[in-house]
Amino acid sequence: MRLAFGTLTVLPVKVPSVDRRTAGRAMALAPLVGLVLALVVLVETVVLEDLVPPQLTAVLVVGTLALLTRGMHLDGLADTADGLGSGRPAEGALEVMRKGDVGPFGVVTLVLVLLTQVVSVAFLLTTRHGPADVAAALVVSRLVLPLACLAGIPAARPEGLGAMVAGSVSRATAALVVLAVLVVGAAATVVVSGPSPWFALVGLLGGLLVGRRAVRRFGGITGDVLGAVVEATFTVALVALVAAG
Repeated sequence: MRLAFGTLTVLPVKVPSVDRRTAGRAMALAPLVGLVLALVVLVETVVLEDLVPPQLTAVLVVGTLALLTRGMHLDGLADTADGLGSGRPAEGALEVMRKGDVGPFGVVTLVLVLLTQVVSVAFLLTTRHGPADVAAALVVSRLVLPLACLAGIPAARPEGLGAMVAGSVSRATAALVVLAVLVVGAAATVVVSGPSPWFALVGLLGGLLVGRRAVRRFGGITGDVLGAVVEATFTVALVALVAAG
């Protein structure tokens, strides 16, 4: 639990010594981290509902998520975009991703993704169950992490977060986590007439396609790739909810 929150949020949690078993459990708990972030967003939207227009609330929500995650998922998205767009072989692309600066592919990707997130959240907040929809998309965006770290998925580098968590989640564990999230989501849908669970499948598919492309391009996953997968899943899930709205 400490590793999950210490790695995936800005919370000052002392991270314990890590082995692959602990790393796998932390990734399996990622949806719980998403749930905590979702609760923060729900409170924020309720507080701001009568104070500012939904467009400004959407900007603040996306900004709050960046703050609570140290912007590391967005940073990973930008670095992954630069690596994929570099046109270099795997080693050269990974070297591009190691650099601290953001290249043109990263900038364009960040702008488009953030705009899509803000516009989508703003639209959803005008609907009946908008805050719940955004919260559900957040949980789904973290549900993708155990799937991106399934046994058999290699690390692109011998060091870093990717090496620690790549292939660390068994298929049985991932299946149980997905089942648990879907059951809770289905129950919530019945209780509060929330979004249909199909949007979760669309979001997960979008994120996993990004992960698959990165594995084929870089030879495995890195911490940056995991960040990109999270942001891709969140964005695609939001767009799916808008399309259904």
